[in-house]
Amino acid sequence: MGWLITIILGGLAGWIAEKIMKANHGLLTNIILGIVGAFVLNLILGPVLGLYTAETWIAYLIVAIIGACGLIAIWRAVKGHA
Repeated sequence: MGWLITIILGGLAGWIAEKIMKANHGLLTNIILGIVGAFVLNLILGPVLGLYTAETWIAYLIVAIIGACGLIAIWRAVKGHA
């Protein structure tokens, strides 16, 4: 997927995850959460579990949303214990 589409979908996924998790982040954080969330979850789904997502924008968006929600949850857990 191209960099521009990755950034746009990452930002959208981060924004949706922010709304789902009732968090309050900025645009840059949303983009980073979406992109990193998609990357991490694809690493877990692919090589570890043997599940590969289709290379469509909707599949990427769904994986990015789930991954970003997971990152927000992990951040809250670490921040709460620190």
